[in-house]
Amino acid sequence: MTALSDSYFQSAKAAAAALNEAAKGMRVLSSLKWDRGMRAGFLKHGILPAPEYTPVDTTKPRDAIAHARQLLDGDHIVTQWLGRLCGTLESTANLMDTRGTAAFFEHSTALYGRPTDVMLDRNTQVLSLAKHMDATLDGIDFDQLVVEGFEQALDARAFAAALEGKLAHHFGDDAPDVIVSDDVSSKAAASSKRIRVRSDANFTDRDVDQLLHHEALVHSATGLNGNLQKNFPILGRGHSGTTEVQEGLAVFAEIITGNMDPRRFRRLSGRVLAIQMAIEGADFKEVFDFFLPRAVDPEQAYENTRRVFRGGVISGGAPFTKDQVYLNGLLRVHNFIRTAVKLRRSDLIRVLFVGKLDIEDIPALAQLGSQDRIQPPKFMPPWASDLRFLVSYMAYSAFLNQVKMPGFQAYYAQELNEVPDVWDFAGRSSDADS
Repeated sequence: MTALSDSYFQSAKAAAAALNEAAKGMRVLSSLKWDRGMRAGFLKHGILPAPEYTPVDTTKPRDAIAHARQLLDGDHIVTQWLGRLCGTLESTANLMDTRGTAAFFEHSTALYGRPTDVMLDRNTQVLSLAKHMDATLDGIDFDQLVVEGFEQALDARAFAAALEGKLAHHFGDDAPDVIVSDDVSSKAAASSKRIRVRSDANFTDRDVDQLLHHEALVHSATGLNGNLQKNFPILGRGHSGTTEVQEGLAVFAEIITGNMDPRRFRRLSGRVLAIQMAIEGADFKEVFDFFLPRAVDPEQAYENTRRVFRGGVISGGAPFTKDQVYLNGLLRVHNFIRTAVKLRRSDLIRVLFVGKLDIEDIPALAQLGSQDRIQPPKFMPPWASDLRFLVSYMAYSAFLNQVKMPGFQAYYAQELNEVPDVWDFAGRSSDADS
């Protein structure tokens, strides 16, 4: 792979700076906010939401993208990375310019894909994973999976206090601030500088570790690491082109650290199924009815539905496809890490943390790293800092992929058919109350 010459390096730096300015001016999720009053209208009176979006001028971002293109020349792998980024940010501008129309869906799929897209193996679809997880977890009494007293309930402020202590351990003086806020659509949201916690959300002590590994040690850490990349500040900027790998890496972190909850996994699967329903024509009410029996309450079902339809068309056929990135990103990240281990290139796993990036960017970033033109990551989760467990796990799971499950399943299904229920997770026998 050819090293980047000094002249091309200077051009690449200037192009990256222009793209950073372009991305800075396009905050997709903020542009898709709905008036909170529509929730009460729908839940109490059945009035379908009619969102109106604040106008956004994308002229300056588009000018910055055009300037970046003028600076890019040749076919070097770094130039290819920045060229792809130009296309991604143009699609982002198009997305924002078409909010509330059917054209929004076209740009959404260009950025985030659709559930039926086929992955690199020309076979796997994220929709298949969503259906598999949904069917596997359907009907399980999740409460029976928890030892009584294992979790302690926390309100938002107690949760924030517990999280602050863990952040200090991992980040020291660079720890993001934890802010309890009314203005957060999800339970929590993270950047390199702050983690915002929704004031009316309910948590448990287990949620502290889940959020630590998902939000802080992935989203915040990659933001902090990206901010250290003075030559390429775009690596510190989250944008539509980094969303899938960011969320996939964060979900993978939950799994590899034992912090994934089956309720959450089914919720992520349900989002993919709902997006596919909307693509096939289901309207807001039909998708809400899909979520209602799965949700804690109607408010949560409304929020899940809102995520699918924000920016799109309420009558169906043109949803926002972003929420499929959690599982699609998980598949991409898992298979990349598995391949890196197989090829004995575990060094590339650390490249995932130099900033906010796409997996396709890794060859370019590794080239820049080999020339000391980007810095190694300062902040990394323990499972990626010490790769011994991850490499062992991936080596073992690679073999499991070759094992034919139906034969084992059929044998044990017959063997266990007559076996009675035994203890619950409190240690009581199944007939203790009879």
